[in-house]
Amino acid sequence: MCGFAGLLTGPSFDSDGLQATATQMAAALVHRGPDDGGVWCDREAGIALAHRRLAILDLSPAGHQPMSSACGRYILAFNGEIYNHLELRQQLTAAGQAPAWRGHSDTETLLAAIATWGLPNTLDRAVGMFALALWDRHQRTLQLARDRFGEKPLYYGWIGESFAFASELKALRTLPHFPSTIDSSALALYLQYSYVPAPYSIHPHIYKLEPGCRLELGADLPPAPSSPLQPGDRWGSLHLQRWYSLPSRIQKLQTDLFPDLNTAQAQLEQQLRQTLSQQAIADVPLGAFLSGGIDSSTVVALLQQQSSQPIRTFTIGFAEASFDESPHARAVAQHLGTDHHELTVTTAEAQAVIPQLPTTYDEPFADSSQIPTSLVCHMARQQLTVALSGDGGDELFGGYNRYFLGPRVWNRIAWLPQPLRRRLGSAIAKVSVNRWDRLGQALQLPIHRPGDKAHQLASCLRSVSNLDDLYRSLVTKWPDPDRLLRHLPQSRPIQLLESPPEELYLPEPEARMMLWDSLTYLPDDILCKVDRAAMATSLETRVPFLDHRVVELAWRMPLDWKIQDSQGKWPLRRILYQSVPPSLIDRPKAGFGIPVGDWLRGPLRDWAEDLLSEARLQRQGIFHSQPIRELWQQHLDGRDWTVRLWIILMFQSWYATWHSSQ
Repeated sequence: MCGFAGLLTGPSFDSDGLQATATQMAAALVHRGPDDGGVWCDREAGIALAHRRLAILDLSPAGHQPMSSACGRYILAFNGEIYNHLELRQQLTAAGQAPAWRGHSDTETLLAAIATWGLPNTLDRAVGMFALALWDRHQRTLQLARDRFGEKPLYYGWIGESFAFASELKALRTLPHFPSTIDSSALALYLQYSYVPAPYSIHPHIYKLEPGCRLELGADLPPAPSSPLQPGDRWGSLHLQRWYSLPSRIQKLQTDLFPDLNTAQAQLEQQLRQTLSQQAIADVPLGAFLSGGIDSSTVVALLQQQSSQPIRTFTIGFAEASFDESPHARAVAQHLGTDHHELTVTTAEAQAVIPQLPTTYDEPFADSSQIPTSLVCHMARQQLTVALSGDGGDELFGGYNRYFLGPRVWNRIAWLPQPLRRRLGSAIAKVSVNRWDRLGQALQLPIHRPGDKAHQLASCLRSVSNLDDLYRSLVTKWPDPDRLLRHLPQSRPIQLLESPPEELYLPEPEARMMLWDSLTYLPDDILCKVDRAAMATSLETRVPFLDHRVVELAWRMPLDWKIQDSQGKWPLRRILYQSVPPSLIDRPKAGFGIPVGDWLRGPLRDWAEDLLSEARLQRQGIFHSQPIRELWQQHLDGRDWTVRLWIILMFQSWYATWHSSQ
């Protein structure tokens, strides 16, 4: 796990300052790689690669980057881990194509594979998480690539007359002509989803390379395109391609479904064990996050079975009982015999993270679980350099409430005419969140914080006409962002969530929801949240469920094997119940939440009032102040608008950090 940056320059760039510029870019990423740094430049070609290293495999200088291939043709800057790199070495050696190995890093293996098989074939063979920049000295071409599911970040774009790229935006901001203005299309998307989805960034002409994509660029730089390129597009010497497509793979996998659940479970368990065996390889201390839920408990249970020593596990607890999952994690840890570490966070400690968030995330980012994620990463880093997580299990095995509660609710109300559905939504919204919570407790509903879910459902009922609409409504936070913006986007941004359902090859709406989440919410929210929080503390995180072999096994299972009796993740449950009794696991899904709404009415009220003040909003000239001020007052009066307000507050906090002169 590392960070890298670089640029391919135009004719007016000062070649004498190329190395200094690249060094400055890398310095902004030192948190991603505190152990070592390096810069490689070719002033004649106008190319520079810079790297910051977090040493995980081969701690010696043999792992230094940027790294040159043994043949001297390729220069590589690489962020991530290739978990099967020892197998790739064996294949190269068996074929008589291995170089004289200088060390045992996966970076060296990757370079040898590229020199032998080429980058496209190497990507297909690689099992891992990564982003990379590869310079071909013979062809004078730059290639950027990102892993299949977006575990590792990569930004690129046009800054002045240079094409620049980096693991995080803060490295690009060091360049003198960085476009600090705000892309109104990206801002509209952020308001809708609480994150800026790929390929957009919050700034014009700066983009995210999408998961599973590869970009190739010749030394003859084209001008910046007016909108982000789509996979398959060419723009001058630039060619953007998708080297891995999950929808295409699913289309093929649906013709090769497992014959029965027992066979599927056996192969899944075998693959998870192999994956964990590979992901447990590190030359530094390794452990795991443990929430006590199905996903993290499965990872920890299988990992502990493979270890001769108690593995170190970490969880965060809160004083507020409705948000505290630490007792569940503690019970699972005690049952499995892990070396468990638990931190109960005070309100003040959690709130102290908030001022750091704009710097950690670089862009507006408003998943409030970023706060406990930052805290648990900071705690784990005191003892670990690598932590495994259970992310990805919900999207693969049907874990989110919307997958089974959404269809169940829709089937009961679909017969109602649209006007009646709107009235029903309004009636639900009139009941306060606290009253819904009390009702849910009295009825023993298997839903965590039912009041929040009820109000979210109320919002959906006013606009949906089918289950696909219901899903889009459930994941949309501000359904009408244009009402907030004083300067409307010049063009409507392309949204993956608007893909026609028939293009996703899946007949069941629940399966389409899972795929949409895998393509959008997972990389742009969940994985972004964890990567930035972890790397801010120089902690590497690994995600076993996103080994593509595990992902593809999951998509060979029919939907009704995953979701049964309003419960998801049955293949994982069957594996986990062999090690952990159901009584320690079975409870409503809670997520990783904190009482932000209450804080905004209490200890965070002055902070929020300052960011949402009429004077500040008017001075910035970005938002219409009236709808925001009305929402803020309603929240103070008892209505729950936490999600929407947090989106505005995180933008305002980000804007104050990166545009302090305004």
